[in-house]
Amino acid sequence: MSISRRTMFGLGAAGAAAVGAGAIAARSLLEEPTAAHAASTSDPFPFYGEHQAGIVTPAQDRLHFVAFDVTTSRRDELLELLQEWTAAAARLTQGKEAGAFGAVGGPAEGAPDDTGEALGLPASGLTLTIGFGASLFDDRFGLAAKLPAALAPLPKFPGERLIPEISGGDICVQACAHDPQVAVHAIRNLARIGFGRVSVRWSQLGFGRTSSTSRAQVTPRNLMGFKDGTNNMKLEDAALVREQLWASAADGAAWMAGGSYLVTRKIRMTIETWDRTSLREQEDIFGRDKGEGAPVGKAREFDPVDLAAMKPDAHVRLAHPSQHGDAHLLRRGYNFVDGSDGLGRLDAGLFFIAYQRDPRKQFVPVQMSLARTDPLNEYIKHVSSGLFACPPGVRDAGDFWGRELFA
Repeated sequence: MSISRRTMFGLGAAGAAAVGAGAIAARSLLEEPTAAHAASTSDPFPFYGEHQAGIVTPAQDRLHFVAFDVTTSRRDELLELLQEWTAAAARLTQGKEAGAFGAVGGPAEGAPDDTGEALGLPASGLTLTIGFGASLFDDRFGLAAKLPAALAPLPKFPGERLIPEISGGDICVQACAHDPQVAVHAIRNLARIGFGRVSVRWSQLGFGRTSSTSRAQVTPRNLMGFKDGTNNMKLEDAALVREQLWASAADGAAWMAGGSYLVTRKIRMTIETWDRTSLREQEDIFGRDKGEGAPVGKAREFDPVDLAAMKPDAHVRLAHPSQHGDAHLLRRGYNFVDGSDGLGRLDAGLFFIAYQRDPRKQFVPVQMSLARTDPLNEYIKHVSSGLFACPPGVRDAGDFWGRELFA
């Protein structure tokens, strides 16, 4: 499928030349994101590749996540938007402005094609990752036959109190970066480009990653003070990543081959109650010590877990892959603090993000077990939920987000 005229113009002369010449200019960015490490927090990650960046990419420090509702009913307008977004994303992730003329290079009588608040800032490791919700596969765009079985609605889990207004969505975009202004700038410009065709349904800012996606990263802590994601799937686990992260054409949706399924959960913590809980009870609940992060009965964080040594309902035990048919998740969540709730309590917690090959076999059984018996539920509540199909990566400048879905 060809790129629209408007998108070609948005790419600028260099982008147009790349498309016309078979995207030769884009080849320098065609690194495999699964193994990409930026040299510093200021440097860019490759945009083009077999898989989307922002999944196994070493998790950055900041997040701006947004879910959009598509407001146009025209298939051609949605296609054009995805092309324009892809062109902008390719520029933004490399530290450039969203459009060819930037914030100040266009005619003074017209609106700039970049909002300008990231002028002078480096790429800061920005990644942009797109996903499609089940609601996009209704009768508006002729996509019903391509709805993946893995996008089946998540079941209602015991105890959850989801807020519909901050759940779901037709399309999501995850912006991760080491500078919050860079992440916010990227989402702001995609929303600006999408005006009249999409509207923001909900969004979430996050800070302080709560999982490591690479063995080169130290394990971070969540707002309860515990190391989080010690046994998270890592990009270096090549066989596990291939088996449990990336979708295959054999799974039933050929357009998703090389993609992954994203589950988001906004989990609010009753911080004040947790802070008055004894250290022993906190450690019993998690099944790890609070200082080192070692599992019960062990001395170091990465010592093998002895499930028999911890309480039957310890969080680590309930979530352990051995309890769910060896189901693994690639987690890359973030802390959030959204002010207070008007009663003097912090509106804070974890914005959970997990990628996997099939949520029905991975997230659902793990979460069902936790929802039923995890003592941590006394201190947390799930208030939003999202499930999205994240397509494979953009191969070159002649490609765009979701092209195979619309082929």
